[in-house]
Amino acid sequence: MRKPIASLSLDLDNLWTYLKTNGDPAWRSFPGYLDEVVPRILSVLDRHGLKITFFIVGQDAALPANAKALRSIADAGHEIANHSFHHEPWIASKDTQAIDAELSSAEDAIFQVTGARTKGFRGPSFALSADLIDVLSARGYQYDASTFPTFLGPLARAYYFAKSSVDREGREQRKAMFGTLADGLRPIKPFAWKTATGLLTEIPVSTVPAARAPFHLTYVMFLATRSPALANAYFTNALRACRIAGVAPSILLHPTEFIGAEDTSAMSFFPGMSLPRDVKLGVVDTALRQLKERFDVVTMGGHADSLDSTLKIKTYPRVAGVAAKAESDTFNAKSKAHP
Repeated sequence: MRKPIASLSLDLDNLWTYLKTNGDPAWRSFPGYLDEVVPRILSVLDRHGLKITFFIVGQDAALPANAKALRSIADAGHEIANHSFHHEPWIASKDTQAIDAELSSAEDAIFQVTGARTKGFRGPSFALSADLIDVLSARGYQYDASTFPTFLGPLARAYYFAKSSVDREGREQRKAMFGTLADGLRPIKPFAWKTATGLLTEIPVSTVPAARAPFHLTYVMFLATRSPALANAYFTNALRACRIAGVAPSILLHPTEFIGAEDTSAMSFFPGMSLPRDVKLGVVDTALRQLKERFDVVTMGGHADSLDSTLKIKTYPRVAGVAAKAESDTFNAKSKAHP
């Protein structure tokens, strides 16, 4: 029997992006860890025989110091996608002209260093807006992967504010980070946005069916600070729930899953960063092994290619002064049998 598909991706957030979001002015010198962490990530993926999607930040691609690390990702055969240029979670509050410039700058910088033209996008901290969807569609993107259907967004934002040094103005700027309670009502299966220039496939970051609890690896690593065994069991049961519900999961990684407490002290504010590197890599290895046992793991582009024409259409109504809210049919996408 053929296994159902699952997609796997990694948001390649560099050290400076975390410092920037955390309100630390040290980000302005663009400190990074890509030379150290990218070979580690590629080694783990190669050991598991996986090709995944890397969402790359344009600013990193524009810095010559990162060229070797980023090129190695493309040379290893992984899909390259766009994670914005400036990595600002408030990108969704910008107008179409500013969003277009942000995407264009990232595309050009990423192409120069990797040779890849991006066809997929994920917003920093799951940023999403009607204007962003419109611009992606107009620029010919195949898919977006910014939706995160969970009710825990406000709780994650509160935790972040409690740990960060962001002032009142910064908090106002970041007020939409990680979404709202209403995001828990978003579809958990892929669908298509309807725009003036056509349809744009949306592949949500998966949450546990019914419960809508996160199980991306950053959350799993947070659980691992209590017990790695608990974290592994949670992830395994989440995958089992996806199989039962007929959900082809889209799993998200970050570099922080490959970095331990001994690697940097600059990110002590981030969940899971108290764990030693070997413990974190052990959790990652177990998760990837469980994922491969249950699913045929593909890139985000491969996931998008597998979806058939029955994707259900959703729209973002434009009402002055009212936050955009998705309206939809009451059912989700079906997938083709994966060859």
